[in-house]
Amino acid sequence: MNRLKTSSAEMVQKARDRIEEIETSDLIRMANDPNVVIVDLRDVRERQKLGYIPGSFHCPRGMLEFWVDPESPYFKEIFAEPKKFVFHCASGWRSALSVALLNDMGFEAAHLKEGFSTWEKHGGPVAFPSSPA
Repeated sequence: MNRLKTSSAEMVQKARDRIEEIETSDLIRMANDPNVVIVDLRDVRERQKLGYIPGSFHCPRGMLEFWVDPESPYFKEIFAEPKKFVFHCASGWRSALSVALLNDMGFEAAHLKEGFSTWEKHGGPVAFPSSPA
């Protein structure tokens, strides 16, 4: 197999070098701030299996650019709010790339450096979706 010009790990590192990264303990303290929106980029199956940060907004990674763009037919009003947006995934890789892209689009955001994988270990609350009746 041929080596890629740029590996995914290199892309993540380049993104991390130019975005705001938030430590897990800091985001736990910020979680109840009404001026902070925590956005979960993980797949719905990850949220169902592992839980999610209570009050977080779920935005599937594949829809991110379209939901954030006010000119898109898929725009979500939550992204028009004048708040601090902190994105997360499981380990911080998808969210680092996502936030770098959003910043390039002109949408200011930060990401949870180590992702959801460290949230519960640091004492962060976790909620689970209700089971279907």
